[in-house]
Amino acid sequence: MSPDLDQKCIDAIRFLAVDMVQKADSGHPGLPLGAAPMAYVLWDRHLKHNPLNPHWPDRDRFVLSAGHGSALLYALLFLSGYGITLDDLRQFRQWGSKTPGHPERGVTPGVEVTTGPLGQGFGNAVGMAIAEAQLAARYNRDAYRLFDHYTYALASDGDLMEGVASEVASLAGHLKLGRLIVLYDDNSVTLAGSTEITFSENRVQRFQAYGWHTATVEDGNDLHAIDMAISQARREVARPSLIRVRTHIGFGSPEQDSYKAHGSALGEENVRKTKEKLGWPLEPEFLVPDDVFAHMRKQPARGHEQDDAWTQLLTDYQNHYPDLYRELDTRLRDGLPEGWDADVPIFPPDEKGLATRESSGKVMNALAPRLPALVGGSADLDPSTKTALSKFGDFRPPRTGETGEREAAIEHGDYTGRNIHFGVREHAMGAIVNGLAAHGGFIPYGATFLTFSDYMRPPIRLAALMGLHLVHVFTHDSLALGEDGPTHQPVEQLAALRAIPEAIVIRPADANETAVAWKVAVETRNRPVLLALSRQKLPTLDRSRYAPADGLRQGAYVLADPPQGQPALILIASGSEVPLILAAASRLGEEGIPVRCVSMPSHELFEALPQSERDKVLPPSIEARLAVEMGVPQGWDKYIGPRGAMLGVNRFGASAPGERVVREYGFTVDRVCTLARSLLM
Repeated sequence: MSPDLDQKCIDAIRFLAVDMVQKADSGHPGLPLGAAPMAYVLWDRHLKHNPLNPHWPDRDRFVLSAGHGSALLYALLFLSGYGITLDDLRQFRQWGSKTPGHPERGVTPGVEVTTGPLGQGFGNAVGMAIAEAQLAARYNRDAYRLFDHYTYALASDGDLMEGVASEVASLAGHLKLGRLIVLYDDNSVTLAGSTEITFSENRVQRFQAYGWHTATVEDGNDLHAIDMAISQARREVARPSLIRVRTHIGFGSPEQDSYKAHGSALGEENVRKTKEKLGWPLEPEFLVPDDVFAHMRKQPARGHEQDDAWTQLLTDYQNHYPDLYRELDTRLRDGLPEGWDADVPIFPPDEKGLATRESSGKVMNALAPRLPALVGGSADLDPSTKTALSKFGDFRPPRTGETGEREAAIEHGDYTGRNIHFGVREHAMGAIVNGLAAHGGFIPYGATFLTFSDYMRPPIRLAALMGLHLVHVFTHDSLALGEDGPTHQPVEQLAALRAIPEAIVIRPADANETAVAWKVAVETRNRPVLLALSRQKLPTLDRSRYAPADGLRQGAYVLADPPQGQPALILIASGSEVPLILAAASRLGEEGIPVRCVSMPSHELFEALPQSERDKVLPPSIEARLAVEMGVPQGWDKYIGPRGAMLGVNRFGASAPGERVVREYGFTVDRVCTLARSLLM
């Protein structure tokens, strides 16, 4: 490569991005102008990828955490041969295009994760690095290094400001994730102005304190220095790396080093001046010189060759390690092993029963031996959430002695552990679990108290937007948790989670519904599943008297009907309130009022049924309906109808023993019966 051709490639990337933003009259030209050199060096000299097979399992992952710079990524994908066309670039930010305003997983080939909310992509990259380390530790053997890839991220000042980045960086340093390399585009500008007004700590020293290897490139146009810094980072097997690259936002434009270059098109006059200053032809727009195109389009052949070599390695591996191969193949296909649910317990009837967090833990540990893809952990709460996989070890920092060798870490089995200790870091946990799911080969899970799902709403929303298969276990799901008081008692969280499109929320009523909920969570594809579980014990229902728990798959099902005649009233509940409506129905039945009891653990699963099936559960002819749930009523109107009522919670909780709180808030048989009778008047 000649320096002149390098520069032409960089400028082609720059001005493809500039022309995209200008044609759309919308976007962020500043980052591509400044960061194009580091991106080019990474993609041209280091990144292992196959544009002809974007899902090759051993590809390096590249995450544009600074998702506002999407035009930079689209230019790279086009030039590298990912099936993006110049017409796609011309349709930047337009309806139905492959080039949306921020990168979206599943829309654009080569985009690993949906980014834009700053810091989240950084967290996803940490999750991908954990995924690579865990798969390598479990499956690599001798000369068979099936998993031998790096995770790269390009992060901005804004990414590093967000709290989630601090959480994930701290954990990544602790876990010694040596195959994680973050390029920090340090241009000292955010959307509102210079970083001097808000961001004055020494970021390099901060990451050193986290346990990261760090390097600084003072000139973001110095290709050799960038190349050397990346090469050094790749040799750091026991520490993640932060490479601070000092750049100029809007490089070469009249708005260089100004926040004005961050989030608006340059304008036709400034585009002309920028091209003139950097020596780029004014016409045509979207220019790609032939020699640039020829050089950049070498990547498909190079990547295909690497992919073919890996596929041959996998074939040889199959011959030497057939059992491991079958297991791995199932994981990479996002399949399920035969008999994966064979050991899921059927819980006997029990008046005393179990907390659904306890039955969930039993189910998880029954699934784990047959489901090696199940990997995850909690935010320092596994004794409370019951989510530890008891026989599968901890994913922990490698004990490498003084050698620092990655192989030594694998031999010690440190990275084979399937329990990830996230620490008190819910923000990080959500982003990391997304990264594990996006990497592939995992059914990842996280766990915390339901009230702390508020910390995790951004990554949950992104998981739903990306269509990721993952599970979150939220325990301590109601006022009944008691003495910890209103800070820990969820009130609005169920409604908030149900409001997220494509997410599935399931709140099971007893141990057997919990078992079915886990089966649904494992079987579900392309959607996150969120389980809301009780701290207090709940009776295990006698299914010889009531409908089978498999009815949970419908989202709502008739748990019990009156012994004779048509019901005059429907009582509906989820979770711990289901035993309450059963008791109320029994009393009302003694008074001659025939009642149908409906367990509704999941609004989303119920809404997926045809209307005719929903009408069988909630017949339109029965207008007297009472829903009971210890949460805000929001979302229940469509089930109770115009003549129905809701016993819910419209204020925060209180600190007292759980039974007292529940009673004071009116969740009693007397209160349910009184409300039910009023609907029949």
